[in-house]
Amino acid sequence: MARKYPISKEFFPFSSFTAPTSRFVLFLSQKTQGVPRFFRKNKESSTTRIKIKGYKGEELSLYVLTPNSIRETANRPALIFIHGGGFVFEAYRSHYQIALKYALECDCVLVYVKYNLAPKYPFPYPQEEGYKALEYVFEHAKELGIDTSRIGITGDSAGATIAVSSMLNAIHQNKDYRPLFQLLIYPWLDKRGDSESNRKYTDTPMWNSSLSAKSHKLTDPKGLEYPTYINSPVENGDIGLLPPAYIEVAEFDCLHDDGVLFHRLLKEKGVESTLYETKGTMHGYDSKFKAPTTQRMIAKRIEFIKAQFAKK
Repeated sequence: MARKYPISKEFFPFSSFTAPTSRFVLFLSQKTQGVPRFFRKNKESSTTRIKIKGYKGEELSLYVLTPNSIRETANRPALIFIHGGGFVFEAYRSHYQIALKYALECDCVLVYVKYNLAPKYPFPYPQEEGYKALEYVFEHAKELGIDTSRIGITGDSAGATIAVSSMLNAIHQNKDYRPLFQLLIYPWLDKRGDSESNRKYTDTPMWNSSLSAKSHKLTDPKGLEYPTYINSPVENGDIGLLPPAYIEVAEFDCLHDDGVLFHRLLKEKGVESTLYETKGTMHGYDSKFKAPTTQRMIAKRIEFIKAQFAKK
């Protein structure tokens, strides 16, 4: 029987929900969850879909959202947005709500990455496609009207893994695709899975270490060995070359310690890093977009993004 945790009531009903990971459920969710209309078409911005070649030639879609406030502006700041979902789920509605809020309040171009998902596209598809998106934005910045010195990258959970692995991949290949900052929300960054939070939170709502183990059989069915920049950034020696970080973790989350450890390692390497440990929260807590804590933390994220863009 699952234990009860003192998670804030503001996150109900998500605080009583655990993600199903059967192949049939994943198939249905991946087929039925598309990019919502409010993100593609609204009065405050315009969105263009760009199709590029992803990993091993698979089609990869990027949705480039431009607020009306900067439509006529040259050399605009940009934010690459990579959603979470255990590498198996499409983005939830709140992902698009948060992405749109970032774009409108920070007056930046928002590049939403719709990468291919496991089990059909297991590791390293998501990570390599994150890199493909990073590469495309930097290589096509001029035609996108983007200032390469003001490109940030953000991701939550699995999306944070992809964000960090994309930057490390670029470093590994000696490519000058260096984002200005990284914004990581309850990130998964340590494949070893031996942290205290991973051992402790085996049955928490939304996501837990038991689900991580189940999803691993779908995302990496052959148990192949990958470079640490693919799925265990905390073990990678190049993290000292990464940009300033904002890291946010949830209290009752098997990935809590991943973010805390990454923050500490970045600081030890001399990388500027800000850590927020939210209370009364579970993994994916900001799926409840209108919850007071969600809105408060989104405001902090936006404050960080604006401050980073203002540096250039």
